[in-house]
Amino acid sequence: MKKRDDDPNAKPKASAYNKALGLLARRDHSRKELHQKLDRSGYARDESSAAIDRLGEQHYQDDDRFAEALIRNRSAQGYGPMRLRAELKSHGLPDARIRSLLDAADIDWAESAAAQLRRRYRTTGTTDPAERARRAQFLLRRGFPAATVRDVTHADVDDAADETP
Repeated sequence: MKKRDDDPNAKPKASAYNKALGLLARRDHSRKELHQKLDRSGYARDESSAAIDRLGEQHYQDDDRFAEALIRNRSAQGYGPMRLRAELKSHGLPDARIRSLLDAADIDWAESAAAQLRRRYRTTGTTDPAERARRAQFLLRRGFPAATVRDVTHADVDDAADETP
């Protein structure tokens, strides 16, 4: 049975601050993401903004901390810097900040790309151009830059040539 707004047994709606705090208790969110979730829940824009500002002042919400966690998690999942940059951009982070956070992460993207190839294909290399192209497309879809993909897939070919008697 649906509860109506004038139902005396209905729970009062939580404040935007409490709702956002509950969301942050589960995981870090970006400011933009919190705004969207509070908007969908029917909170006024100014109440949402005030709540998010207060959470930021109390260090419960921090876009840098959110971005660092996202970079750590997504890079561990095997995604490249271009994918991470696009995802962080969709969360409203400025380009300069994204660049500095990716640089500070100190990730060897070539090694990460090579690890993804090993994990996916389980072979060290191939001389077949079609297979090389397939592997390159896989890495490009994961968000690795073309130069890194080229280096890794050609190194793959060099390794295979070294293994042949």
